[in-house]
Amino acid sequence: QVQLVESGGGLVQPGGSLRLSCTASGSSFSAYAMSWYRRAPGKERDLVATITRAGGTTNYADSMKGRFTISRDNFKNTVYLQMNSLKPEDTAVYYCNAQNYQFSYWGQGTQVIVSS
Repeated sequence: QVQLVESGGGLVQPGGSLRLSCTASGSSFSAYAMSWYRRAPGKERDLVATITRAGGTTNYADSMKGRFTISRDNFKNTVYLQMNSLKPEDTAVYYCNAQNYQFSYWGQGTQVIVSS
């Protein structure tokens, strides 16, 4: 079992930045690939970014490339999402996901609102 707790969401103006954090407890954090997803109002949950277990490889949805950066600290059991140049269309609930060959775990989400 892995418990995931996201933090760092909030209200930010267009063009601003936020850093989301997701801290894991329970089973070995480094055994899981970690991802961020988001669900915008009225839409389905979409993949934002993924990072491999050791952090050597990252992948991003096209609309986030160059603006968002995913990283992880396996000593702190935490994955981060640095979001820059935020746009109103980035408004969503952001979810953390831990995935291995057998299980998938989700956090409760953190709300990000981009508005002037």
